[in-house]
Amino acid sequence: VRTAYYLRMRAVDRPGVLADITRILADQEISIDAMIQKEPDEGQEQVDIIILTHETVEKNINQAIAKIEGLPTIPGKVTRLRLETLG
Repeated sequence: VRTAYYLRMRAVDRPGVLADITRILADQEISIDAMIQKEPDEGQEQVDIIILTHETVEKNINQAIAKIEGLPTIPGKVTRLRLETLG
């Protein structure tokens, strides 16, 4: 079963972090549909990154999340939501 996912994570605001995340997704054959990265608040060193993926298999998303959470620039867990279509 192929499903799209919404991923949300906190990341250290530093050059190359987004490239590391997108490389992991690409290596797991996961395409990005949309992405938002907000500017950090004054004095903050972390940002929220929100990614909407194209449809993929759960095994690939699980492997990608494990690798993303292993990055030293991702201090916490990745929040994952399946995007279900009703009808």
